[in-house]
Amino acid sequence: MIDEIDASSPRAALAVRLSDAVRSRWPADVHAVGIRGSLAHGDDSETSDVNLVVLTLRPRTGPKSSLRKVDGVPIELEVLTADEALAQARQLTPRWPLLADRYMTVYPLHDPTGCFKEHREAHQDLLAEARPAEFTQLARHNWAIANGARQRAIRLAQWHDTDAALVMIAQARVNAALVTEFLTRTWFRNAVDAVKHTGVAAADMQELGAILRYQAEELAARGRPIDGTLGALFD
Repeated sequence: MIDEIDASSPRAALAVRLSDAVRSRWPADVHAVGIRGSLAHGDDSETSDVNLVVLTLRPRTGPKSSLRKVDGVPIELEVLTADEALAQARQLTPRWPLLADRYMTVYPLHDPTGCFKEHREAHQDLLAEARPAEFTQLARHNWAIANGARQRAIRLAQWHDTDAALVMIAQARVNAALVTEFLTRTWFRNAVDAVKHTGVAAADMQELGAILRYQAEELAARGRPIDGTLGALFD
C-alpha cells in the first residue's frame, strides 16, 4: 500500500474531491473514507477506476453505494457501516482470494479512529487462526463450481452455442484459479489477476480438465476428496 497519495494523478484528485463531498454532505454520518484498488496500490493508469469505500456510523445513512462515471472516470462507491465492514473482515468466504485485498490494502482519506487499520489487523488475525481444513473445504467448493461450469461449457459447445460456452469456460477458469489460491493461501486483486497468475487464463477445455484432475488429486490428498459417500456430504 502507498504511504502517500499521488496528488498529480487526476483519479487521486477526483477521489479526494469525492471524499470531501461525502463528508461535507453527511458530516454526522460518515465515520471513515478510504481508497481501494489501483490507487491504493499506487499503480493506477488512465484506464483505472476509482474505488471509494465509505464507512458510516449507522445503517441506511450517508450516501448510497453506486457504480457510475464522474468526469469520465468510472467510480465504484461502496457504503457500509463500520461494524459491517469489520464483520466482513473477520469472515472466510468462498470468494476470499478476490476479497482479501479490500481489507489488506486501503488508503485512508479520512479515518480519525483507525478503522481501516483495525479491519486489516482483524483479517490478518483471521488468516493466522484459520485451520488448513477451512481453506481446503473452500477450495473444494470452488472446484465443484469450476467443474460444473466446464461440463456446461462442453455441452454448450456441442450444441454450437459458442457465446454461452465462452461464458461458462471463463467462470470455470476463475473458480479453478480460486482453488489454487485457497490451497496456497494466496489472494489477488481481482479475477483477471487471479487467472493470469495461476496459469489458467488461456487454458482450453482439455487443459482445464487436466488442471481440475490435478486439483482433485490434491484435495483428496488433503482429506477433502471431491467424491464420496452420502454421509460424507455432511462432513
